Amino acid sequence: MPENPGSRSDLAVTKTNPGSHPGNGRPPGKPPCRICPWIWAALILLAVGAVAWYENKPAAPQAPGGMFGMRGMSSMAVPVQVADVQPARIDYTIRAIGTVTAFNTVAVRSRVDGELQQIAFEDGQYVNEGDLLAQIDPRPFQVQLDQALGQQSQNAAQLLNAQRDLQRYRQLYKQNSIARQVVDTQEAQVQQLLGGQRSDEAAVSNARLQLEYTRITAPISGRLGLRRLDKGNLISAANADGLVTITQIQPISVLFTVPQAQVPDVMAQLRQGHALTVDLYDQEGSRKLASGELMSLDNQIDAGTGTLKLKARFGNEDESLFPNQFVNVRLRVSVEDAPVTVPVGAVQHGSIGAFVYVVTPESTVTVRRVVTGRSNGERIAISSGLEAGERVVLEGTDRLREGSTIIVPGQDAQEAQANGVPPAQGARPRDGARQGSGGARPPRAG
Repeated sequence: MPENPGSRSDLAVTKTNPGSHPGNGRPPGKPPCRICPWIWAALILLAVGAVAWYENKPAAPQAPGGMFGMRGMSSMAVPVQVADVQPARIDYTIRAIGTVTAFNTVAVRSRVDGELQQIAFEDGQYVNEGDLLAQIDPRPFQVQLDQALGQQSQNAAQLLNAQRDLQRYRQLYKQNSIARQVVDTQEAQVQQLLGGQRSDEAAVSNARLQLEYTRITAPISGRLGLRRLDKGNLISAANADGLVTITQIQPISVLFTVPQAQVPDVMAQLRQGHALTVDLYDQEGSRKLASGELMSLDNQIDAGTGTLKLKARFGNEDESLFPNQFVNVRLRVSVEDAPVTVPVGAVQHGSIGAFVYVVTPESTVTVRRVVTGRSNGERIAISSGLEAGERVVLEGTDRLREGSTIIVPGQDAQEAQANGVPPAQGARPRDGARQGSGGARPPRAG
C-alpha cells in the first residue's frame, strides 16, 4: 500500500520538535519551566551565606567530654583574691556624721541708741571677755548723769535742812514750847526726803550705767565674725542683727546621732565610768581633725529616726573645727581580742544569711554560713563558721558558685618562682580553661 504523504510530513515535524527530546526531563508536549533557574540561584546564595557565617562565628569552648558541653564552662578557673582567717584586735567603733556646734554664740548688740564713734576690732579677730569692741557717742548720756547728780545734791540739801529742823522741834517740844503735831509733821517730811534720796541715788546709778553702755565690750571670749555696721552709723538697741557675732571656739562641741540599737553599748561603758574617745575626720574620712571625749547624751530617742543625740567636747587648740562644719565621727566604744576575723569585704549576704567562700586545698571554693560579730570597719569578728588558718575569697565573688575552681594570680606566680618555674608556666596548670580540649576552639567547617 503506498505511503500517505501527509502522514510523513507530520512525522517529520514531530521528530524535529525540541519539546519532545528525551534528554530534557520533561514529558512530551509540556511547556518549558521559567522559575526553576531562580530557585537554584536562591539555594546557592543561601548555601554561600551559611558557610560564611560559620567561618566567622566565635568558637565555643570545648569540654573534655564533648565539643560544646557545659562541663567546659564549669571547669574554667576564676581569678580571685583571697585573705587569711586570723585573730585580730577589734576596736568597736560607731561611725556617724556630726555637726560642729559652738558652746556659746553671742550677737553683740547695743543697749543704748547713739552714733557709732569708734570700731575697736578687726573682722575675724579673737577677743577676750571684756575687750572693747566699739564706742558710742557718750555726750548725751554724760548730760543725763550730770542732771541726776544735780538733782541728788539739791535733794540732799533739803534733807539736811529738814533733819536740823526736826532736832530743834524735838528740843522745843521737851520745853513745852510747841505742840506734838509739829514734831510729827517734821519727822514725816524727813522720811519723805530720805525716800527721795534713795530715788536720786538710783537715778544717778542708772545714768552712770547708760554712760557705761556706750562702751560695747565682748561678753565672752571667742572669734569675731564680720561687722555689720561701720563708724559714723546710728546704732539702735532694737537692731536685731547687732554689731557683730562672737563664737566660742575653744572649747567646741560636736553633735551626732547613733542608732538606738547601739545605745545600750554606749550606756554600759558610761555606767562603768569609762571615758569614751571620739575622733573626728574630714569629709573624705582620710585626715584626722581632732580627738575629744564624749560629754553627754540626750534624754530621749527621736521617734522619727530611731536615733539618739550625743554631744562630744573638743579642745580645738589648733582651731581646725568651725561651727556648722560637717565631720565624720568615730566613737570608740570598746576594744576586744577576737580569735577569728576576716576582712569585711569577704562576708557576703544572701537568702541563707551571712556566708563566705572558703578556699579548699583543691583550689575550689565552698559556701559556708557564718555568724558575724563586732567590726572595726576593716575586719569583722566571726562567732561561728570559720577557724583560724583557713582562707576565704575577698575579691571576685560575683562569678563564684559552689565548687568553682579558682586561681590566685599573685600566689601562683610566687609558687612558680619558688619552684624555679617561669610565672606563665607555673600559673597554667591551675587554669582549667587552658587544659586539654577545654580551652581549644572547635574546628571550623571546611
